[in-house]
Amino acid sequence: FRQYQFRSHVLSATLDSVLSAFRSICGEDSVSLGEAVREQHGKDESVHRCCPPDVVVFPHCVEEVSALTKVCHQHRLPIIPFGTGTGLEGGVSAVEGGVCFSLRNMDQILDLHQEDFDVTVEPGVTRKALNAYLRDTGLWFPVDPGADASLCGMAATSASGTNAVRYGTMRENVVNLEVVLSDGTIIHTAGKGRRPRKTSAGYNLTNLFVGSEGTLGIITKTTLRLYGIPEAMVSAVCSFPSVQDAVDSTVQILQAGVPIARIEFLDDVMIDACNRFSCLSYPVTPTLFLEFHGSEQSLKEQVNTTEDITQSNRGSDFQWAQDAETRNRLWKARHDAWYAALALRPGCKAYATDVCVPLSQLPQIIVETKEDLIENRLTGPIAGHVGDGNFHCLMVVDPTDPEELHQVHLFTERLARRALAMGGTCTGEHGVGLGKRALLCEELGSMAIQVMQGLKDTLDPHNMMNPGKILQPREL
Repeated sequence: FRQYQFRSHVLSATLDSVLSAFRSICGEDSVSLGEAVREQHGKDESVHRCCPPDVVVFPHCVEEVSALTKVCHQHRLPIIPFGTGTGLEGGVSAVEGGVCFSLRNMDQILDLHQEDFDVTVEPGVTRKALNAYLRDTGLWFPVDPGADASLCGMAATSASGTNAVRYGTMRENVVNLEVVLSDGTIIHTAGKGRRPRKTSAGYNLTNLFVGSEGTLGIITKTTLRLYGIPEAMVSAVCSFPSVQDAVDSTVQILQAGVPIARIEFLDDVMIDACNRFSCLSYPVTPTLFLEFHGSEQSLKEQVNTTEDITQSNRGSDFQWAQDAETRNRLWKARHDAWYAALALRPGCKAYATDVCVPLSQLPQIIVETKEDLIENRLTGPIAGHVGDGNFHCLMVVDPTDPEELHQVHLFTERLARRALAMGGTCTGEHGVGLGKRALLCEELGSMAIQVMQGLKDTLDPHNMMNPGKILQPREL
């Protein structure tokens, strides 16, 4: 147990009383000082180095979260909420030490209202667990970031994924949140027990906390919109001779009003990696993965329109995946793109860039990005949710090579600024975390950052909640 960090916040004379208070609140077995446990809770899937907390607590209910937070507030201890650790921007790193609140024991699915298409879940419930629970109801929750992330964690990072073009991101699908503030106060952002489909009552506190990455409070419940499972689903794969042809098709499909459920772009490097990793045999050229949802009749119309557009852009005939098993295998290959990219260079690390631009700018930015990668001899296969203008370069880098790390850093800065120059954002869905704080300032401007800092100061005056994330540390 590295007591030196903890002691910077807690005098050694009160250290034992703090730990004793934690144990009295959530039990002896729910407070861990073990090095392995702390290391596990000090990192996510990003390239940011592990910064373990000084202690990990495992509360079982919102009352315990509130009581633990009050102890931390009394002693000015940093608090880092932890869901499943699948984030990509270092959001769970304990950069100032402190207490990690691991929320995995709060895993209840509450208040399912089938007739109203909503459900309330605790932070230990993951996306896959919710959909397994809903399987026999005819409902599902479609926001799909790939990883089996916790739903409250997805709300905290404003996650989205492959289905966002049809069903929206977490921002559009969170109805209400229960949040514990830095002093232990429990609030409900839309009012306790409220779950209307829309509201114009006061400030939008719900969306203030969606995307706040644990810097304003701990999300302990989220009420989510659900959707009816479509009558029919069909997936297809289409190859193109160039990046421009594939991305032009994407823009034209959306302009034609096709209500496509998923439209994913993979460049030639990415499709080659997926072929190898997932035992596929698609042509090694720029490729679109598409999925259509609806009635049998509406699917025919969607597919016919889409085929006409892709063929006018020199696309291949569709390769179909109609049964559930084949569809699942196709989308598993897409979700495994991260691991497929890593397999291109065993022993290396991956860093996923995450820009988003207006649709009309998409062909230009992907073509320019591809040229940048080739010119600088960087390994960065491209995959993206191009239906909403969001794409990723999965940068594969040797962490022991300082020059390569520097080149990747310079590339990611160029890519983000290219997106900003086109009216886009430095992060479409991963969040800001540690790595994009300076870019956020460039994106929003100093006055908007001051407003955000003012909100942070009001809700978290002692900077206890996940310090060091989103906003730049203040100069003393």
